[in-house]
Amino acid sequence: MTFRAWAGGLVAALAVLSAAPAFAAGERTGDARHEAGRKIYNFRCYFCHGYSGDAKTLATTYLAPKPRDFTRDDEKSISRKQMVDAVRDGKPGTAMKGFKGIISESDIELVVDFVRQEFIRSKAENTRYHTAANGWPNHERNKLAFPFATGKIPLDRPWEQLNPDEQRGKRLFLTTCISCHDHARTEDPGPVWGGRPLSYPRNHFDPGDYTAPPPTKVDAIASASPYQLHDVIPKVPGLSPAEKRGEKLYQANCAFCHAATGTGKNWIGSFMEPHPRDLTAPAFMRDMTRGRLAHTIREGLPNTSMPAWKSVLKADEIDAIVAYVSRVFHPVKP
Repeated sequence: MTFRAWAGGLVAALAVLSAAPAFAAGERTGDARHEAGRKIYNFRCYFCHGYSGDAKTLATTYLAPKPRDFTRDDEKSISRKQMVDAVRDGKPGTAMKGFKGIISESDIELVVDFVRQEFIRSKAENTRYHTAANGWPNHERNKLAFPFATGKIPLDRPWEQLNPDEQRGKRLFLTTCISCHDHARTEDPGPVWGGRPLSYPRNHFDPGDYTAPPPTKVDAIASASPYQLHDVIPKVPGLSPAEKRGEKLYQANCAFCHAATGTGKNWIGSFMEPHPRDLTAPAFMRDMTRGRLAHTIREGLPNTSMPAWKSVLKADEIDAIVAYVSRVFHPVKP
């Protein structure tokens, strides 16, 4: 799961934890029961799955895997029991959290039956968001911005390629709509996340700028900074193919926290608590084994900022990083 997906899942989870009307078992029947399910869905589920159940939402743009599009289902593709179980217990590996303990079992059945009738069987629209009843009278007056909100026109299309109406629509979107619609659709979304220091560094060096060449020792001394020296990649002759591969992987993935020198004494690492492990420290590394180091990279360390890389790096890539650490920073026992 990417950082963007994790962040989206967190926002989605927060969106559903507020209090909402509950309905007792057997309280609603027929149309009233369906409307009760609609009320729960429109409060709890729209953020990810959309008011029309088609998952055309802002959340969908940054969640992986994406929320389910119920309009593409039929009654055979997903059973009622599967849906009840998913709403109650959640879906591991996705942003779909379980609602057990948040809403009652009868409310879970209400919202599942609503989804099955409204979206899976009827392919109905449910409720539009930008209506007068929702506080949006005469929303058509903003129609110039609609192509950017719906993604018909990418938000990063150059101004000079837009006609006058599209330019006015983009300005309207950027000044009014973007607070909810966020980035809309872009042809080049850029990095999912990156570090950007607020006070350090000097001499225009930015450790969050991965497009810039790494600093040299001369740069580090000239910057008068105790941190930049640890962003200089060590030059070690005679690296094996596996160690060279490990160098590339380490510097691209691990150096952000542990520093290019493995010390954790770079600008970012110095502010983390607990500090990233100093991979050059004999007191710690003398008892380190290849298996233990590979396990830590693969599974992460609880209660620290060390994440699990098993969904990002393959086993042979982790082994290459271990080989590089053992050769460049401190020997690691077999």
